[in-house]
Parts: sequence; structure tokens; C-alpha cells
Amino acid sequence: MAISPQLCRFNLPAEFSAPTVGVLPRRKLLSVRCAAGEPPSSSFSSVAVDSEFNAKAFLHNFTRKKNYNKNGFGLKEETLELMNREYTSDIIKTLKENGNEYTWGNVTVKLAEAYGFCWGVERAVQIAYEARKQFPEEKIWLTNEIIHNPAVNKRMEEMKVQNIPIKDGKKQFDVVDKGDIVVLPAFGAAVDEMVVLDDKKVQIIDTTCPWVSKVWKAVEKHKKGEHTSIIHGKYAHEETVATASFAGNYIIVKNMEEATYVCDYILEGGLDGSSSTKEAFLEKFKFAVSQGFNPDIDLVKVGIANQTTMLKGETEEIGKLVEKTIMRKYGVENINKHFISFNTICDATQERQDAMYKLVEQRLDLMLVVGGWNSSNTSHLQEIPEALGIPSYWIDSEHRIGPGNRISYKLMHGELVEKENFLPQGPITIGVTSGASTPDKVVEDVLIRVFNIKSEEAL
Repeated sequence: MAISPQLCRFNLPAEFSAPTVGVLPRRKLLSVRCAAGEPPSSSFSSVAVDSEFNAKAFLHNFTRKKNYNKNGFGLKEETLELMNREYTSDIIKTLKENGNEYTWGNVTVKLAEAYGFCWGVERAVQIAYEARKQFPEEKIWLTNEIIHNPAVNKRMEEMKVQNIPIKDGKKQFDVVDKGDIVVLPAFGAAVDEMVVLDDKKVQIIDTTCPWVSKVWKAVEKHKKGEHTSIIHGKYAHEETVATASFAGNYIIVKNMEEATYVCDYILEGGLDGSSSTKEAFLEKFKFAVSQGFNPDIDLVKVGIANQTTMLKGETEEIGKLVEKTIMRKYGVENINKHFISFNTICDATQERQDAMYKLVEQRLDLMLVVGGWNSSNTSHLQEIPEALGIPSYWIDSEHRIGPGNRISYKLMHGELVEKENFLPQGPITIGVTSGASTPDKVVEDVLIRVFNIKSEEAL
């Protein structure tokens, strides 16, 4: 799965000159590690910038240029009306009008209280629609998928909003010409990509979710205080790649197990003995640390941040574990010198997870979790019923159901599974939720498939 880090080089624009906001360091080369830890087909890149490069100052200047737009073009009402026609659902409307529970034939559906499109996702898609209306003839490029949903991404293709092509693990920014439009997706974009686009002087339309930007500010504060950012996330996820590019030193931990390993190393094997040598540490996290990372030096002062779509409870547990570890290592009286933490858990992610916990307390025959298979927030929704032993099926569209009473679905860690007769005989109660990137129309199409199977059963 992994490829060796490749070093690419880009020239920063000559206009930058001093390391304060609004003024950047003298022109230097920006060293970029491209697609480390990903196969050649990957669209991800991570950044290791020169120590004199001020990402915060660059972003400050970048977002204040005339060719930068993050607020749309005054076409919100018009584009939202179009999105409502394409993405809303009469079935979901009926559920909401009846306390999120309704019975069709012998199928009772219980809908989670919080589900589907979050504000940040809706905003990103809506601004992308505005971009096409504002620039009907121009080429429009995306640096990554606008969101993690196949139905929405297919619609982008139909609108000729194209992803920047990938070759040998690298994005081919040379396809972007002066006069083209480039959309930064809801996950944001890494600093190296912004530098390339800034140099091309193209029109930038930034749909980065404000919650993602909030995490960037947190890691900037870590860097300012010379704290290493411990980022709870997936190192190849677009959002985490972007966040890491704004950090100084960083290490990315996927789960509590990896966080425990890091904390055990800090305590020199005094936590659970899971860690070993420095060499073993660096091998384990070779694709998840900043360039030149030294765990003996870079874990003395740490801060916590997270990919906004991670499981809220796990992020909190990791933060508490790291804080206790630092207290044990350096003493309670020195905690503020060695540990810093800001709340960067996304409200929408938290609300959907809380709603799922509430839903699974009810009597359900099975759960349907609808969302893109590359959607991190959806995977964590699937994790909740799966951990409780409730039959739960994570699908990205109605096409995963059939022929007949058959389903192809994913488990929380991405394993693809097929099951015959997934719908029990007789009256059933189904719990339903959807990821933050999933339109209601996709959920409706899934439920119609279920209703059809159950109606055929009665014949």
C-alpha cells in the first residue's frame, strides 16, 4: 500500500518577505513530501515545509487576494433551490413530520434525530454549484472530491467540475491554465497545493469547512508554542493531510491503540509495555510523522488536535490519556509547560454520533448506515451499532441492494461483505442514519429498494 516519500520542490512567490502575518519570509524553496504512505494512484500529498516558511502568514495573504472567494457569488437562493430538487426526499420529509418514525407496509423505519448533510457539506456543494453558474464556460477543477459521496461527485462530473488528474501518485497541476477556476473542497487543501495555485494566479473558490479551519488554527498555536501536534486521524485522509501541512512537528494516531503506544514510549515502557525502540517507533509511524521526527525530542511538549470526522469519544479518551501521561512524566505542576489542548471536535460529527447512540437503544431488527465508502464520519457511525452486535449494513447507494434479498456492504474498518436474506421475514423495524456527506435522496432510494423487497415477500 505504501510508497516511498518523494520530494517535490516549488518556488514560493517572490512577494513574500518576513515571518509575521501579512509578511512572509524571504523567497525560499518549499519542500513537499508527495503521497508518502499511499499507492501511486493516490490523490493525497503531505507537506514538510522549510522551517522559515510561515504557513499562517501565507494563508493570511492567500485568502485576501482578489482572485480568492469563499462566500459565493450571490446565487445562493437559486442554487439551493436546484439542490433541493436534486437531493431532497419525500420519504425523509414524511419521517420528520412524524417524529422520525413511520411504517410503510410491514416495514417500520426509525430515523436518527441528526443525520445526513451537515452545514459545512451543504455549504461546500452549494458554493460549487454557484461556481458553475458564475463561470458557465470556464474549466473548473477540484483539488479533491468536493465531499465523500458518489452521487454528489457524479453530479459534479455531469456539471464538468473535474478532479485534477493523478499520475504516479502526484496531482497534475500543469493541466490548470490561467483563466481556469479551482475549487478547494470541504476538507481543505494542503499548503503545497495552495502555493502551486497561488503561483498560477487562477481564480480560487474555497469551500473548506470552517470546522476544519478551526483545527488548522489549533495546530498553528501548537507550533507557535513549540508543541508537537498529536493528531487523531487517518494519515492519508485529505483533511488530515491538509491539517498536518499547517502543523510544525506532528504525529498522526489513528486510534486509542496507537495513542497508547505513543504514550508508552513517552513513559519509556511504563504504561503497558507496548512500545520498544526508537527505530521501531519510527518504523511504525513512518507515514504518519513530520519530516525528521525524533520521538525522544519531539514528544516533550505536545498538543492535541483531530480530524473532525473521527469518533468524538475516542478523541476525548486520547486527549485524557496524553494529558495523564504528561502529568506522570513531568509532574502535575508542569502540565501547562508540556501539554496544550483545544476543543476541535465538530458539532455536526458529534450530533450524528450522539443521535446514533440514542437510536441503537431502541428495539431494531437491523441498521442501515448510508454514506460514501470513503467517508470517515460514516465509518464511525457504522462502528457504533457494530460494536453493540446489532446487524448493521453500511452502503453507499441503493445499488448495493439486490438482486433479491441480498446486500453488499462494508464493515467499520472497510471490509467488503455480501449477505443473502439480510432482511428478516415478517414485520421489521429498521434504524436508518446517513453520513454528513449523504443527500436525503440517496437514503430514499435505499429505502425504496427495501420496501420493494418486503412487498414482494407478501405476494
